[in-house]
Amino acid sequence: MGSLAHIGPALMTAFLASLVEAVEALTIVLAVGTVRGWRSAGLGAIAGLALLALIVAVLGPLLDRIPLHVLQLAIGVLLLLFGMRWLRKSILRSAGIVPLHDEAAAFTNETAELRKQARPSEARLDWVAALASFKAVLLEGLEVVFIVIALSAGGGLLIPASAGAIAACLLVALVGFVVHRPLARVPENTLKYAVGVMLSAFGIFWTGEGLGVAWPGADLAIVAFAVFFLVVGRAAVMLARRANVEVSP
Repeated sequence: MGSLAHIGPALMTAFLASLVEAVEALTIVLAVGTVRGWRSAGLGAIAGLALLALIVAVLGPLLDRIPLHVLQLAIGVLLLLFGMRWLRKSILRSAGIVPLHDEAAAFTNETAELRKQARPSEARLDWVAALASFKAVLLEGLEVVFIVIALSAGGGLLIPASAGAIAACLLVALVGFVVHRPLARVPENTLKYAVGVMLSAFGIFWTGEGLGVAWPGADLAIVAFAVFFLVVGRAAVMLARRANVEVSP
């Protein structure tokens, strides 16, 4: 089992990343259920979740067959690239260069598109609805699956990372079931920023581990890297915001 310095950040990173993707998937599932019916939307979502669980179950154990240093280097580079992508998006949105993601608007657009398509009789399964729901859950979930599998590359972290992802999905599903409306108030950009920071920190740490670097403080170096990316990210937001103001007419 991984150390506490690994387990805590891995669980929280998987939880926050899953929270963001689950909210986006929920918006589409709610739109499908509202317009086309909850039976088909629910079946599509369940099928998507089942396929994601199968992917984790199959790929997770395969990691043990790869030499640890090779796995850490490969996953470290991928996590760093992945984390920097999330961090870049959140920085641009915080600076006002890219508009914030609006779940309410996404819900409205999705329902409008679904209403344009013909709907079968109540006795038949609505394949359009089921496939739309399945695709939403699968596409948003694949990003989470990658993060969960990547975080488990450090050894013994598949269970805590999976637990964080499952907890986030259950939380979003429960809230969505109760309110039956998009979670537009979830601070998605803040969550993306936090996930970008943590993924980048893990990426630097495991890239170094794969190259044989002995980090000062061992696993606690992850915390130091997270602080570094947090500070650099906030500085980037201020610089980008200032540049955006200067070029605005």
